Amino acid sequence: MQRLLDNSTMVLFALTVLFFSLLSPEFFSFNNFFNILVQGAALAILATGMTFVLLTAGIDLSVGSIMFLVGVISGKMVVSGLPLWFAGVIVLGIGLAFGFVNALFIFRLKVIPFIVTLATFYAGRGLGLLISDTRAINLPESLLKLGSGKIWGIPVPILLMLIVVFLAYFILTRTNFGKHVYAVGHDPEKSRKAGISVNRVLLKVYLICGFCAALGGLVAISQLGAISPTFGLQSEFMAIAAAILGGTSLFGGRGSVFPGTLIGVLLIQSIQNGLVMINADPYLHPLITGSIIFLIVMIDSLQNMRRKKAKKLGLN
Repeated sequence: MQRLLDNSTMVLFALTVLFFSLLSPEFFSFNNFFNILVQGAALAILATGMTFVLLTAGIDLSVGSIMFLVGVISGKMVVSGLPLWFAGVIVLGIGLAFGFVNALFIFRLKVIPFIVTLATFYAGRGLGLLISDTRAINLPESLLKLGSGKIWGIPVPILLMLIVVFLAYFILTRTNFGKHVYAVGHDPEKSRKAGISVNRVLLKVYLICGFCAALGGLVAISQLGAISPTFGLQSEFMAIAAAILGGTSLFGGRGSVFPGTLIGVLLIQSIQNGLVMINADPYLHPLITGSIIFLIVMIDSLQNMRRKKAKKLGLN
């Protein structure tokens, strides 16, 4: 039973694939799985950054607004004739700036992450709406090529996703910083006593999250023809959902980018893709995803209670 709980997302993913494959034979095909990867690339990048923050028992609600602001600014810059690489550097810097501001308020002014990132959520969204004048921005062909282009036969969105996931996996499993991220999420006070700079860890994870939000925004807009005023809305919740579905604990200190968060992204995208293929009501997607998240959070809470009980009994 415990093993089933620990692998609940993998079980749900397998059941999802089986369910939609039975209802639509076209679902279980190489081309469709390839499309799921392409469609989920931006979310995977976004959720990777969110995983770092959640591992420290934090949260970042500003990522959707960062995506929107990045889309508006990069779109405006490229439309005005500036090279794509220059626009990319600028907006990635904006993502880092948001991450820096979030971290600064959290560890210097001791404001809880929810409040800080809620404030930057509104600030980023408002700034984007101001710059765009609340109008849709049509994107030039040069920007759209980023979403449709290929390198070594691999679509650019998938390639960027794989690079980000690999780097995140390497950082979390092979570096001292990765060990410190888990330690801070597990117990920040013990981490301080052990000589770990908790503030530095928090700064880095929010910088990573801001950077991933900006990069995810670039990938997302490159797959669209235009940026609407609603672009990026609820992306923060989808990123959190993917990380939670992948086994990252809301209580910090436990989770992984690979296979964890990546499986969470694939589960969300498979549900969305499957519902489209069987011509289901599109409003079913958030309902089903929400129900699954509720189930996973309940399992996570039960596991956390079990670990606390074991710790009190001296078994952990």
